[in-house]
Amino acid sequence: MPKTAPFEKYSDAYEHWFEKNSRLYAAEVEAVRQLMPGAGGEALEVGVGTGKFALPLGIAVGVEPSEQMAAKARARGISVYSGTAEALPFADGRFDGVLMVTTICFVDDPAKAIEEAFRVLKPGGCLIIGFVDKESELGRQYEKNREKSRFYKDAVFFSSHEIWRLMREAGFRVGDARQAIIAGEPSGTVWQGCGQGSFVAVKGVKQGV
Repeated sequence: MPKTAPFEKYSDAYEHWFEKNSRLYAAEVEAVRQLMPGAGGEALEVGVGTGKFALPLGIAVGVEPSEQMAAKARARGISVYSGTAEALPFADGRFDGVLMVTTICFVDDPAKAIEEAFRVLKPGGCLIIGFVDKESELGRQYEKNREKSRFYKDAVFFSSHEIWRLMREAGFRVGDARQAIIAGEPSGTVWQGCGQGSFVAVKGVKQGV
């Protein structure tokens, strides 16, 4: 079952986090933007939420199991389909890019979700996964305090290496990454790679077949 209950109940609180932490949010968007494919293709966000990433990144199509979240995304002009990451309602090879941001920690079957992303991508298309690295300071805090969190109580956190392994096992060629929310650095800082930032975005490419 998709973990939608907190997002149905607290969709306004979810929105408020981005308003309260606008600089961190902007850094996360920029980390993802640096990995996005060039203009002209069609992209999908899986777990589009309220559209806070899809909108600034120019993504017009989303999948979201929470109706409260989907309604907010639709109000922002995004075409949102009801569904889950493990069973995307699209034909094989439709998209040039697939994005998942803070989605992988909530799905029931992460491996299946990544396999589905691979399926709906065109050859040469890319999957970008953004997440809180469990080995970062923020990731450790979330893990420690998960029982107190509205949203992360049922989440399963991953390290960058675990995400890369799942992507490789699904058939992606991986390696490029960006990181943000870096201790001791200005809030808007985005670096290449991973290992120092709490928010990490990793990219995999579906090789031509």
